[in-house]
Amino acid sequence: MSSENTTLATGTLCLRRVGIDTYHENVAYLHRDCAIYRAEGFQALSKVEVRANGRRILATLNVVDDERIVGCDELGVSEDAFAQLQVPDGHLATVSQAEPPESIPALFRKINGERLGHEDFQAIVRDIADLRYSKIELTAFVVACNRSELDREEVYFLTEAMVASGRRLDWHEPLVVDKHCIGGIPGNRTSMLVVPIVAAYGLVFPKTSSRAITSPAGTADTMEVLSNVELPFDQLTEIVRAHRGCLAWGGTADLSPADDVLISVERPLSIDSPGQMVASILSKKMAAGATHLVLDIPIGPTAKVRSMPEAQRLRRLFEYVAQRMHLSLDVVITDGRQPIGRGVGPMLEARDVMQVLENDPAAPDDLRQKSLRLAGRLIECSPDVRGGDGFHIARDILDSGRALARMQAIIKAQGEHGFKHQHPPLGALRFEVPAESDGTVIGIDNLQVAQIARLAGAPKVKSAGVDLMRKLGDIVRRGEPLYRVHAAYPSDLEFARQACQRNCGYRIGSTEQMPRVFVEF
Repeated sequence: MSSENTTLATGTLCLRRVGIDTYHENVAYLHRDCAIYRAEGFQALSKVEVRANGRRILATLNVVDDERIVGCDELGVSEDAFAQLQVPDGHLATVSQAEPPESIPALFRKINGERLGHEDFQAIVRDIADLRYSKIELTAFVVACNRSELDREEVYFLTEAMVASGRRLDWHEPLVVDKHCIGGIPGNRTSMLVVPIVAAYGLVFPKTSSRAITSPAGTADTMEVLSNVELPFDQLTEIVRAHRGCLAWGGTADLSPADDVLISVERPLSIDSPGQMVASILSKKMAAGATHLVLDIPIGPTAKVRSMPEAQRLRRLFEYVAQRMHLSLDVVITDGRQPIGRGVGPMLEARDVMQVLENDPAAPDDLRQKSLRLAGRLIECSPDVRGGDGFHIARDILDSGRALARMQAIIKAQGEHGFKHQHPPLGALRFEVPAESDGTVIGIDNLQVAQIARLAGAPKVKSAGVDLMRKLGDIVRRGEPLYRVHAAYPSDLEFARQACQRNCGYRIGSTEQMPRVFVEF
């Protein structure tokens, strides 16, 4: 019997790992001349069901003509799909047409601008978490929710459904705290200071963070300079119980997995609607077991939120959903006119954090002060602390070295990487960007500074980034350096240099021109 007839008779193919990262989408590959492909009438981009060794996944089908990718008796799968099947290369597998997601009628109603109910969102999110939606269907859902903005009850339904889509942690503690910033501010590594301060006080603070997608560094990227962040779930819980806190990547905890899938299409589209933002943040915090959350909303000309009325609208939406979810929420509106700290990029941001923890005179004061105020707000969640006393308690913990000791204990427990912040091995290739005129720094473009740091290689190249030498209000002379760019590769350095020539991200003028900001600290 020929191999083609054998394939048809048994309905099986040899599994082949195709080394393509398809980012939160399972993809299967069949050769156009495969007997099963012809017999089943598959079409490119249709959903298929793959089974191997008792495991089952859904995948989007791609059809290939090159036997170097997959042969006629093979079934190729992408990296994510292969990892989920947990079988070796060459293992026998079957492929068949997949049933369409049950929630498609609800999706079509949302596309038509209709309001959806509790059961509709439960069904949609369940199918998203099970990877039943193609990227096209996911995009349709994200765009539909953005175009006909979700009302506040719909946001609550979406949040609740996203929590239910994965694991929900229970720390068996009456008070579990968390802190989150809505993002958009380079260098804003306050979490890496707030966690050890609050944990040293004694509150449970299981901080699971994401990696950067469009920014020069996420908390997980920067913490990875110091220690391992990809922790098995059992080890993560053990560290939290022993040290009252952790700083880990959240990808291994299966917390609100539908959110990770939605982010995979939201970020490339630059869609970050208020409803989806609220559902994303609060679902992660609820799933992580938080009872009390401090939320940082920075406002500024180049921040995500650019005016106080916009910040207040977002605040009210967060507060409504948090109240329905029985989560105690404290929203603080902060200064987002410029980056926080000096470093932008994992290695540089880790340096800033360690300088603050060690009470180094060279530590950036804005990072220290903001972290103390956020930590103070969390400490005030404790019934033993009077309102207004949290800042002083946090400052005492930092000044005494207890926060540093707790951070060192967490780093050791997670697996130390041996970072020496005094002389970090920054990218060996560098250049400085000078001021083009005399005057005062009256504007720093967060988006442009972040873009320059990314072009220099951050966050993938941890030693790359931007080291700021001037901040808002500083007086500069023509030719004096505003910041230094570090890169590890000549091509990255050149990309960053060209971006700086187009727009360095700084504006020089007179003090009266500096934008004012109203914050709540």
